[in-house]
Amino acid sequence: MSKPRIHAAVGLILREDGKVLFGKRPEDKPWPGYWELPGGKVEAGETVSQALRRELKEELDIDVTHSTPWIEYVHEYPKNIVRLSFYKVDAWNGEEKGVEGQELAWLTPGWPLSVDPVLPAAEPPMRWLSLPNRYLLSHIDDAAHTDAWLERLETALEDGIQLVQFREPAWEQLAAADAEERDLLHQAWLATRELCWKYGARCLINSVHPKDWWSEGDGVQLRANDAQHWAAQAQAGLKADTAHADPVLGLPEKALVGVSAHNKADLEAAIQLNASFIVVGHVLPTPSHPGEEGLGWAGFQELAWQAGRPVFAIGGQSNATLAEATEHGAHGIAGIRHIGHNA
Repeated sequence: MSKPRIHAAVGLILREDGKVLFGKRPEDKPWPGYWELPGGKVEAGETVSQALRRELKEELDIDVTHSTPWIEYVHEYPKNIVRLSFYKVDAWNGEEKGVEGQELAWLTPGWPLSVDPVLPAAEPPMRWLSLPNRYLLSHIDDAAHTDAWLERLETALEDGIQLVQFREPAWEQLAAADAEERDLLHQAWLATRELCWKYGARCLINSVHPKDWWSEGDGVQLRANDAQHWAAQAQAGLKADTAHADPVLGLPEKALVGVSAHNKADLEAAIQLNASFIVVGHVLPTPSHPGEEGLGWAGFQELAWQAGRPVFAIGGQSNATLAEATEHGAHGIAGIRHIGHNA
């Protein structure tokens, strides 16, 4: 017998300090004593945002004034399957209170949380929320520019960048035929990683670089074609069912796996590999894709809502587009330039 399916709207109520509101389920409800994110079932005839506003009024006596779609995620419980539409709520009227007698707590995103037990469906979004909303990509090209890159990187790290990707396709092509260039490229990668770690930032390497370098940092960013390849490997018998894509990719347990996606097939490969996040684009016109039309925000949002995990928008992104990206379901923005606070 198939399990009943439920569609629920869930609010990530975010305070200015980044903490998220949780409630403890009353004793007269299923899963009594478990901590959960507020929200509830989307009723017939309701949109998700309408259901969210109603549920948060009923549970917490607050009136939502601004929310944005974030991630849609399916979780299977013992008795049912729940499609969870997570919305970030960053503005509301009224002071939150437990209308149903539930205890409330403001918690720092991450995992594990400081309360226990927690509803299983709350674990993924708390991990995802700990990801920064800006993702900086390197653009060195050759050894002569390494020092200038490291100076720019340090400025970005001082400015708060906490997620960096080492991505040098032009230099990799040169290094493939020159041992000295290969050594210089590797040194640049390690220097980038060390500088990131000095500032507590995570540093990923692009899959254009040798696979034996991938485990030297905090994870890997797979190009779309590479993700298709490794997803096929997984389907052929290797299993990708952990928090990262090991053993398919052979990464440390807590490594991040990002996947670049341009269409639905790329998205499916990312999901097959249980990617930590997906970079979707290009969204807007960009110098790196001259003459190529971007997905646009509507095309981006359609893919983002099917990802089931955080999505970064790439292509024409800057501080000026971060708010618009968020409104269209992005967790954040990615790019080579213009993503620092002072860009």
